[in-house]
Amino acid sequence: MSVTETAVENVATERMLSAPSRTRLFNIAIPLGTAVALLMIWQIGVRVFEVPIYIAPAPTDVLHVFQTDFALLLRNFWPTFLESLAGFFIGNMAAILIAVAFVHSRLVERAFFPIAVFINTIPILAIAPILVLIFGPGMTAKVVIAALICFFPTLVNMVRGLQSVSPQTLELARILSASKSEVFWKIRLPSSLPFLFSALKIASTTCVIGAIVGEWIGANVGLGALIIESTFNFRSPLLYATVFVSSGLSVLLFASVTIAEKLIVRW
Repeated sequence: MSVTETAVENVATERMLSAPSRTRLFNIAIPLGTAVALLMIWQIGVRVFEVPIYIAPAPTDVLHVFQTDFALLLRNFWPTFLESLAGFFIGNMAAILIAVAFVHSRLVERAFFPIAVFINTIPILAIAPILVLIFGPGMTAKVVIAALICFFPTLVNMVRGLQSVSPQTLELARILSASKSEVFWKIRLPSSLPFLFSALKIASTTCVIGAIVGEWIGANVGLGALIIESTFNFRSPLLYATVFVSSGLSVLLFASVTIAEKLIVRW
């Protein structure tokens, strides 16, 4: 092979290797540029139409709150974060265990699945005051609300995932004398992981909603309590800043689940 051919091959290889990097950069630049453009439109629109700050503050006003009241936002962030995280793990773990019980016992599924459906039909805003009355205004009620709002989607997806194994695969496992535990760990559970992580992505955002709703009903600290306080005091910049922090928490949990999925589900 000549020197020219080698140089051309090296250039082609470098281009092929850099293509994924350009794609990733492009995928990041598109939403980032859109977000910046929307913020600029928001800033210009508020200033041009002279919208009162108590109705819609400008992005610069919200940014100023992050500078002046960062300690306040951080102090209220941690309770909501802990409540959301605890509710996420408890609700999803309960859903997974009950889904396993449903798959291995039709009697258990017929007895308790309608009850799970009925509980899910109750609006979270209606059941939250009841839970606060039962568990008190502390952290426990918020964790239960966050767990409850995560529970049903994960239950349905996990049951479907565990039952998604083809009959031919189960028949082959029976012919090979595989035990129930071997069928579960080596066939059913791997097949259910894509369904499970789809539900976990939903739960990673809804658990934050559940914690904030619980804080609306009865709490002195937390992002939900801060939203109520800033609303009643007409502190719109603080209200918007708190909403952005809440959204950031949801994005953080969603990204964590996405990373875990890429590490665990490799097929």
